[in-house]
Amino acid sequence: MKNFIYLLLTTATIFQSCSQPEKEKKEASNPPISELFKNYYEDQLQLNPMQATFAGDNRYNDQLPNNISQAYLEDTRNFYTKYKHQLAQYDKSSLSEEEQLSYDILEWEIDMNLEALQFSTELAPVDQFSSMHLMIGQLAGGTSAQPFKTAEDYDNWLKRLDAFTVWTDTAIANMKKGMAQGYVLPKALVAKTIPQLADLDHGPVEDHLFYSPVNLMPEDMAEKDQVRLRDAYKKEVEEKIIPAFEKLRTFMEEEYQPASRTSTGISAVPQGKELYNHLIKYYTTTDMTADQVFELGQQEVARLSQEMEKVKQQVGFKGDLKAFFDFVRTNKKLMPFTKPEQVIAHFEEIHQTMKPHLQQLFDLTPKTPFEVRRTEAFREASASAEYNPGSLDGTRPGIFYVPVPDAKTYNIFSDQDLFLHEAIPGHHYQISLQQENKDLPEFRRTLWYSAYGEGWALYSESLGKELGLYGDPYQYFGMLSAEMHRAIRLVVDAGMHAKGWTREQAIQYSLDHEAEPESSVIAEIERYMAIPGQALSYKIGQLKILELRQKAKEALGDQFDIKQFHNKVLESGCLPLDLLENKINQWIEDHRVTS
Repeated sequence: MKNFIYLLLTTATIFQSCSQPEKEKKEASNPPISELFKNYYEDQLQLNPMQATFAGDNRYNDQLPNNISQAYLEDTRNFYTKYKHQLAQYDKSSLSEEEQLSYDILEWEIDMNLEALQFSTELAPVDQFSSMHLMIGQLAGGTSAQPFKTAEDYDNWLKRLDAFTVWTDTAIANMKKGMAQGYVLPKALVAKTIPQLADLDHGPVEDHLFYSPVNLMPEDMAEKDQVRLRDAYKKEVEEKIIPAFEKLRTFMEEEYQPASRTSTGISAVPQGKELYNHLIKYYTTTDMTADQVFELGQQEVARLSQEMEKVKQQVGFKGDLKAFFDFVRTNKKLMPFTKPEQVIAHFEEIHQTMKPHLQQLFDLTPKTPFEVRRTEAFREASASAEYNPGSLDGTRPGIFYVPVPDAKTYNIFSDQDLFLHEAIPGHHYQISLQQENKDLPEFRRTLWYSAYGEGWALYSESLGKELGLYGDPYQYFGMLSAEMHRAIRLVVDAGMHAKGWTREQAIQYSLDHEAEPESSVIAEIERYMAIPGQALSYKIGQLKILELRQKAKEALGDQFDIKQFHNKVLESGCLPLDLLENKINQWIEDHRVTS
């Protein structure tokens, strides 16, 4: 959902050498740690103004830092080093239980972001899946997180666009450095990125995505502002945005593509093996090795294959499992739509079906509104379904984006499962509850750990029968397929980035073990190539939450309450998995003591 820079500082703090009286004196002079948490959050927003915009904080809507420049990377290093030093001033044992949890989270966050700065990821800043040009393009349509309600809003966006053209120039300069060092994208990813840029490198201006906000101007905006802004947006798109995309597209097509690599995994670039180990740790919040990830994936693929065999027998299919995958992929009865609007309406129907059952599993429900929307056309061909969070104050809804490049070939067999993951009770519940929880320090209300967040969403898929879904065997097969999809990710991600697998090997392994159409499988494999390690987080997180649920159920017996378990998992927001485990273990112990 988000693209971050991460890193670890190994320097010991000066307080390890202080005498005890000196340490106590310094601790006594510290402000409350809540003040440090608040300052960290405020300084972080200045460093990452896009984060503020997505949170609904409009103070920095005119800013877009050049986050791939050396100056910005140095500022980032200084920021995390400063807060690592300040955090070390506090004696954690003197803090409250909740403050200790915040301390541990902030320490983990600082260390991982510092560790990330050891790697030259800024040399490959553009790809087809997770890149600034895609984020800016999503905002440019005028219906996402960037507000377009006042003349000031429109002026803010123009300033941000000016900064984006600076970013694209730096991206080209960085990619040239990457070419010289052998730090480049695989050819397959470049081939998918060029058409995205080509869609935006020409006019007519009035039809350009970045001109869209002009067509959304509020009727009550002053006429003189409307006239001024129309002219300004036309000039911006014509003289800056189109030339920037044309320059970037031409460079990638004529210079970068010939220099891109034929290898698949990140291990092929300088420090690639070390980078992948870091990314495993960042995305799973564990110390698992690539070999352990690969082996776990194979075990889960074998287990889920047996469950799929049962569904195949239930529906009376006579062929083998691979043939059943082809049958499901091509079954016209599972492709009932002719228009994209029908797909969106189908998800609304799923929502209404499961709504009455939610109170059986959840005490905590978010106030933030929710919508299902079709993915924007310019990125639809290479996009996956995704959730974009609402604003912190709940005035902007959470949005479940569904790509529908061709409604006639859209297969519904996994839609119930997909809704549970991306929407309710998956990402919309978890993220909205975290953002709405004013008892958390502000930096924790917008924090994201993929192992926890994606793990919760995948865990949510397993709740379908309890929520009145999966009555149709094909929809239940869709749930198994989605879980299989995440198990396959462990195998192919580690396979490509640590074991020398090719793109083609990974595609074939996926086709052999799941029912996704080949076009979707290819897009997924190329996604894993673009963001190594991220795909590991889903299954690792889900398995940990399932393990903790079973542990609590066995320990508490008749006193186990599923709603209370869900409360405990959700109430503290995103956590590294070991901190979540500590929290659930303490809840179990406390429950035993009081019962």
